[in-house]
Amino acid sequence: MEKLSDKLPLPDRRKEIVDACARILDDEVKKKKGIGGLAVKTAYKVLKALKPGAVQNMVDALFDDFIEALDRFHVDYQGAGYSGSFGGYIQTRDSEVAEALVQVTDRRAEQTKHNSLRKGYQKLRKSAMRNVQESVPGLGDLMDRYYRNTATVV
Repeated sequence: MEKLSDKLPLPDRRKEIVDACARILDDEVKKKKGIGGLAVKTAYKVLKALKPGAVQNMVDALFDDFIEALDRFHVDYQGAGYSGSFGGYIQTRDSEVAEALVQVTDRRAEQTKHNSLRKGYQKLRKSAMRNVQESVPGLGDLMDRYYRNTATVV
């Protein structure tokens, strides 16, 4: 069975895919409401103001780990005989996909030497599962945009 990374146009279009992932984050943050949403929006705005390009850099730094985390779903997808797209498949497993992706960021947060980033992540961690799960439809659409079913790249 092919790995997910083999089905994406990597490394040629990595930056394009990373930028698309960052746009998903931007869109998801904009949708947040209430006090929790205000906290997320504020933290996100501060991060982007203090470090322009930080979101793309973080996505790029985590990209390979995210793809690896999604690979088990890709293996299941290939073996399940699912008639839809891979993006559609991961959307049907949104809570599991969210858990796999959050585990990636949990591991990275544990390893960081930047105490302020670790503390900020820990404050937002409680809502991470819900927030990531809400972003899975966008991730599924992104996968469908870049996933190669044939030798032709979309």
